[in-house]
Amino acid sequence: MILIGQSKLTLKDFSDIVFRNEKVELDAAAIKNVKDNFEFLQNFSSNKLIYGINTGFGPMAQYKVSEENLLQLQYNLIRSHSSGNGALLSPTFTKALMIARLNSLIQGYSGVHTDIIELLKSLINNDISPCVFEHGGVGASGDLVQLAHLGLVLIGEGEVVYEGTLQATADVFAKLNIKPLSIKVREGLATINGTSAMTGIGMVNIAQAHKLLNWSVMFSAMTNEVVKAYDDHFSHELNIVKHHEGQNKVAATFRNILQGSKMIRSRTDHLYQPDKIGQEVFEDKVQEYYSLRCVTQVLGPILDTINNAEHVVVNELNSVNDNPVIDHHHQNVFHGGNFHGDYVSLEMDKIKIAIAKLSMLSERQLNYLVNDKLNQKFPPFMNLGILGFNFGMQGVQFTATSTVAENQTLSFPMYVHSIPNNNDNQDIVSMGCNAALITAKVIDNAFAVLSIQLMTLLQAVDYLQCEADMSPVTRQLYTDVRKIFPKFIEDTPKYRDIERIKQYLQTNTALTA
Repeated sequence: MILIGQSKLTLKDFSDIVFRNEKVELDAAAIKNVKDNFEFLQNFSSNKLIYGINTGFGPMAQYKVSEENLLQLQYNLIRSHSSGNGALLSPTFTKALMIARLNSLIQGYSGVHTDIIELLKSLINNDISPCVFEHGGVGASGDLVQLAHLGLVLIGEGEVVYEGTLQATADVFAKLNIKPLSIKVREGLATINGTSAMTGIGMVNIAQAHKLLNWSVMFSAMTNEVVKAYDDHFSHELNIVKHHEGQNKVAATFRNILQGSKMIRSRTDHLYQPDKIGQEVFEDKVQEYYSLRCVTQVLGPILDTINNAEHVVVNELNSVNDNPVIDHHHQNVFHGGNFHGDYVSLEMDKIKIAIAKLSMLSERQLNYLVNDKLNQKFPPFMNLGILGFNFGMQGVQFTATSTVAENQTLSFPMYVHSIPNNNDNQDIVSMGCNAALITAKVIDNAFAVLSIQLMTLLQAVDYLQCEADMSPVTRQLYTDVRKIFPKFIEDTPKYRDIERIKQYLQTNTALTA
């Protein structure tokens, strides 16, 4: 049980709810604070002009709304902005979105009734996924369109995915005895006027990016291992003179993974011997290709980028991100722009650039393994059958190359792609939800590329018959994955193998860098 409202949610808390189906509970003190905040707004707003309570919205805020229409105004807002298009967000993303919205509202600065807090808790704990579309929000007055679809479900309308099927919200609520939200003051605006879609998706992205980084370190280490690389490029002594935290963490993880390997070579033992200096041409490369030798320098900044993004997006997760801010402690209502998604948008763009580079490293290591002219150790395309008759990993390399090319194109930043809209009221926007969704695509692509690299590494181990010489860590991974991807010699379709290994990587973890 994860307690919401008592202290800041961490990435681990968030992941436990989203990926491990931990239930949420609401802190009693936080609930009382929300109640006090709501009662303050009710009294404070009775004879004052306050945006979104007795005015229209956006550029229509110049129009006063009559007393008898105030509650209908909130319903109108939700219904009119339920205008999304494209694919539905996955249940994982909609659950993440609801956690983010709940955690913002429970801060007690949104002027909402406690009913909405309790209802969000019920949706999360019952695995009810509102139908939210990927296209709509520009991420500057919050994720208006995506969150409006959440609001539509809260008031008992629209559709949800429940128990794996698309169903009418009203039917599911009736089945589970859930009461739809009855708006009291500003629950419509408070629901849609925030960054919770981009933040929720962003948190999922960061959790998955951490996994990718750790798998990339693992596969980079295995690649070095099977080609019998030298150990100095991941040594403490070489990396410590470069003062970057990420690089040194990657190097330390690299060493932990390869501890006990009988295949990694010492330069001192193999190249620093007197008999070597007399040779005119060296059989072994004196230094490995960059995709093997510069792993700590390539993955180090990616790790630092992911860690920084985690810090920023966790801060957003625990922030009040709607407008206006209802501050009962200071007995005032403050108008501003906390709904603006620039913090999340910029971090998502950084993440997708970093993960695109990670997938590029994986593709280069894969190319090294399947190109016999480069590695001079393995048959072409890691073909364990008859050359010219069988094809080995030739077909799947095309998929890896194509997927990396897509990642490179998707890496163009959304953060600088502002288009004014809303009668130019929203004249500079973040495109934060778009940034988060494109980043999710880049991450998903990267898992596919790494899956193909792992398939190739396992074939390399079988070609060398070196399982007994591997480190305990890499040998265990070889054993585990061979259970779902057996050694192959004859040509068979590989698309199911890619998907099985991809799911394995997405649901399991490697050593942490």
